[in-house]
Amino acid sequence: MEPALPTAHHTKPASRIFNFGAGPATMPVEVLEKAKWELVNWHEAGMSVMEMSHRGEEFVRIAAEAEADLRALLAIPKSYKVLFLQGGATMHFSAVPMNLLRGRKKADYLNTGEWAKKAMAEAKKFCEVNVVASSEDRNFTYVPKQAAWKRSADAAYVHVCTNETIGGVEFHWTPDTGDTPLVADMSSHILSKPCDVTKYGLIYAGAQKNIGPAGLVVVIVREDLLGSALADTPNVLNYKLMADADSMLNTPPTFSVYLAGLTFKWLLERGGLAGIEKVNIAKAAHLYGYIDSQDFYSNPVVKEDRSRMNVPFTLKDASLDAKFLQEAEARGLSQLKGHRSVGGMRASIYNAMPMEGVEALVDFLEEFRAQNS
Repeated sequence: MEPALPTAHHTKPASRIFNFGAGPATMPVEVLEKAKWELVNWHEAGMSVMEMSHRGEEFVRIAAEAEADLRALLAIPKSYKVLFLQGGATMHFSAVPMNLLRGRKKADYLNTGEWAKKAMAEAKKFCEVNVVASSEDRNFTYVPKQAAWKRSADAAYVHVCTNETIGGVEFHWTPDTGDTPLVADMSSHILSKPCDVTKYGLIYAGAQKNIGPAGLVVVIVREDLLGSALADTPNVLNYKLMADADSMLNTPPTFSVYLAGLTFKWLLERGGLAGIEKVNIAKAAHLYGYIDSQDFYSNPVVKEDRSRMNVPFTLKDASLDAKFLQEAEARGLSQLKGHRSVGGMRASIYNAMPMEGVEALVDFLEEFRAQNS
């Protein structure tokens, strides 16, 4: 019988920090402990998952279970393919136009920050990019309302980044693009809340935020969009070929798939996405509530578009930044430095960050404010 995930921890083990890094990010302790238990000898197979043939019956079962659990979490219809691929989301900035242009010359992109810009830059190598709207006018601190979008009549698809990790801006609504497929980079908030997959033609997400370790990307794509990749698309980026080969046209990132599967089970045991969303709402409310309660710290994002996963904030006196980071690290509150492109601070509070971590951060924020005001 397969061993269950270890009993949930209500506080972190004494040897572990609270890791607020944006990715690779903190993972559930229960998942890590089960992987540790199984590391040398998986289910009496006499070998580690890292040593298994990806075509052997053991790993084929691991991959199939991971897919089944992901389908259960997101209620993914049979008309969608689930792919476990490589390259992270960045590689798929190119793979998306390669696979989804389907003879068209143009694609629509919404510009909401650094990751949207990177996706657009790659797409321009393959097609004309029409920017339907941009929030750059206010330093990427909001999501443009759909009523303001200027879409193309002949676009192959509409692309959005539904959570900007750097700017801390998140979609809390789903665009309606009619018959034009909606494509979403959900890397930094996938599985943090329920999602109606049927409203999207394709969803892709790097694993290193809410799914598992770096090196894996999950692609969820509607079957009718497959089969018309550009002629010079590399086989490993051709979604149809990968779907036909059960994501094993080449050797997949086996250990990352295994850990993703354990994470999916961890989520299912906690009430699925509806359950984890309640926790994420509470964590974000606690942190934003404190930030908004005084003027020593501030968050620039329009309240209705604030990310529950990535919370950027600045100190009133930027000369205190280095001291803040040093003292935070000493308290076991790690990787709070903001992205180099925007500065300041950033707390990433993904699914695996417990409420205790957010509470410890807020306690430190108040102590630091009191001592340095």
